[in-house]
Amino acid sequence: MKLLNNGELKQRAEKALNMLYSCNCCPHNCGDNRVIGELGTCASGYLPIVSSYCSHFGEEPVLSGVNGAGNIFFGNCNLKCVYCQNHEISQSYNTEKDKNITLEQLADIILELQTKGFHNIGLVSPTHFSAQILQSIYIAAKKGFHIPLIYNSNGYDSVEMLKLYDGVIDIYLPDLKYGNNDHAKQYSKIDNYFDSANLALKEMFRQVGEHLTYGSDVLVRGLIIRHLVLPNDLAESEKVFQFIAEELSPNVHISLMSQYNPMHKAKDNILLNRKITEREYEKVLELLDKYGLKNGWIQEIESSEYYIPEFNRDRINPFNN
Repeated sequence: MKLLNNGELKQRAEKALNMLYSCNCCPHNCGDNRVIGELGTCASGYLPIVSSYCSHFGEEPVLSGVNGAGNIFFGNCNLKCVYCQNHEISQSYNTEKDKNITLEQLADIILELQTKGFHNIGLVSPTHFSAQILQSIYIAAKKGFHIPLIYNSNGYDSVEMLKLYDGVIDIYLPDLKYGNNDHAKQYSKIDNYFDSANLALKEMFRQVGEHLTYGSDVLVRGLIIRHLVLPNDLAESEKVFQFIAEELSPNVHISLMSQYNPMHKAKDNILLNRKITEREYEKVLELLDKYGLKNGWIQEIESSEYYIPEFNRDRINPFNN
């Protein structure tokens, strides 16, 4: 609201939209003119794609609280993970292109979710629409939007764009998927993931720091880094934890996920076609201790059965809340 009142939010939103003329909204830096409808590497043009918006109670407890998060799931993605559990909306380009909405309509969705009493608004897979989202936040703020915003990304974010969100985003919830650029290339079709994500997470950390701020037992400001354990240590978890402990802070909160399920194309990959074992998860837990990472949340090994969305079944309630 401070940025709105002093005029800076408007200026930042305009600057973000200008980045779409030669798109550099993420580290792909594809250079396509999305304003005139050219499709970037993310297969997305100018108008944002909202595949679903709904209540969600499956986030970390400090985010879901009692009333849940009001999540907005953006279609398409700037990664192409072969095991993506949201593949029905992240990699179904011909279907999702019909879900385009205007920036004003996105602002209305943000305001609608606020009126339903959710603790926060979760922007899920926002990176490739980050410029448009910032403009919609500006529109919504002028109409009274004020609850916390969560930036829930895959970590492959532009530092330049994140700087425009400084003071706008309350809670950063990025993935740090891999500690290995080669594995990221093989399984998410992305160049220099680990290097680029490290820079993005450093910027998120700069903005909100290592401490979590609560209001009525629900998080209102901070950084939580998610890490999904993959079979056969394909995520190279030790490198991930080493980076967090040594280049951010050992006090950063980690959400360590055991929910991997061989979705999408993973069933055809010999290294990814099974769930993780209890011993694999235990080894990663031991690495948390090795690097002094004591804050955060872990999942039960059975969690792979609980978090599978069904967007093709129900866009209003894909998680069967």
